[in-house]
Amino acid sequence: MAVIRPFRCIHPAKGLEPDIAALPYDVYHREDAREAVQGKPLSFLNIDRPETMFPPEQDMYAPEVYEAGSRRLWKMVEEGSFVREEMPVYYLYELTMDGRTQTGLVACASIDDYQNHVIKKHENTREEKELDRIRHVEACRAQTGPIFLTYRAQEEIRVLTEAVKKAEPEFSFVSEDGIRHRGWKIWQEETVRTLSEAFGRLDSIYIADGHHRAASAVKAGLNRREQCPGYTGEEEFNYFLSVLFPDDELMIMDYNRLVKDLNGLSEEAFLEMVDEKFDRTALPAEGKPHRKGQIYLYLNRKWYELTTREAFRRDDPVGSLDVSYLQRELLQPVLGIEDPRTDPRMDFVGGVRCLMELEQGADRCGGAAFVMYPTSIQELFQVSDAGLLMPPKSTWFEPKLRSGLFIHGI
Repeated sequence: MAVIRPFRCIHPAKGLEPDIAALPYDVYHREDAREAVQGKPLSFLNIDRPETMFPPEQDMYAPEVYEAGSRRLWKMVEEGSFVREEMPVYYLYELTMDGRTQTGLVACASIDDYQNHVIKKHENTREEKELDRIRHVEACRAQTGPIFLTYRAQEEIRVLTEAVKKAEPEFSFVSEDGIRHRGWKIWQEETVRTLSEAFGRLDSIYIADGHHRAASAVKAGLNRREQCPGYTGEEEFNYFLSVLFPDDELMIMDYNRLVKDLNGLSEEAFLEMVDEKFDRTALPAEGKPHRKGQIYLYLNRKWYELTTREAFRRDDPVGSLDVSYLQRELLQPVLGIEDPRTDPRMDFVGGVRCLMELEQGADRCGGAAFVMYPTSIQELFQVSDAGLLMPPKSTWFEPKLRSGLFIHGI
């Protein structure tokens, strides 16, 4: 059963939320992060990506960089830009994008649940990315970016959530990208206990987004256990910052592929190989697939609809994914993409970006773009429940949770 508990949340002082809140650290390239913090001294990105406070040539993984992020965080706490709750509480965090709202519980999840697979994952992680966040957590003595978790919706939790949201929110603002953010503090003892018990009846919780943050928080906690052999299990380092959303409120967008060349093939030869594994139809204009089993191809200023064939489909949870079909039948054998996670010829573009970006990228490089039908939350559950892993970049969740609104000190 899942263990979820309240915590002494560190959060922005009232009114400073829009100035502090920032997109997750990993949505930025280094140059973009430097540009994003210009003129924004309170932006949490300065703490999440502390290399922005150094010259461009600075080694972003040097110890002094992480220490600078830590100093900035705790100075903001000392100066009152951040405040810390006097007692453990929960929060509700609501995000509204294009008229669609999702509301999650801000809480701490157990590193033991992660170890014992009560909290289930669907992606592999890379060691170098884990090490970055482990150093960040250990230097800051805090978890600064929440892990995006999901669970199968429960009526009991929905009723409790709606009751809490009848009160005035602690904060409400619209970020620069048009997303509305609102939060409610849950401090009443009975409500806290009832929510803990309701989540405690869940058999499984799933990582939707933030696999590297989760793995890093867990490993940082395990490091602390080694340093404190007499630990009781109640220490804060045994838990990690999370926001838990019901599955029926979430939206997964397409996560598209851009391959920068045709692996030495002519356009005609490439399309001949495409036709061996797909039914291909020319499209009059750009667009996105309407159902599972469809993939849209952009090549040399033309759009095509590709439909997967029954003979090459698979029934297992991973093999049946459209992203798996594309990788297995075309990207690897024809375009030579052996490891899409590390191949420099491959780029991934989230569905929140416009199709023109894919077109321009393919035209510039002489390659091809593939627009996917979104992976479903049910497919994510099936893969995770089977203890399997999806191909990299199979899901793109929107809206993104902001960092800096909720911090868990360890």
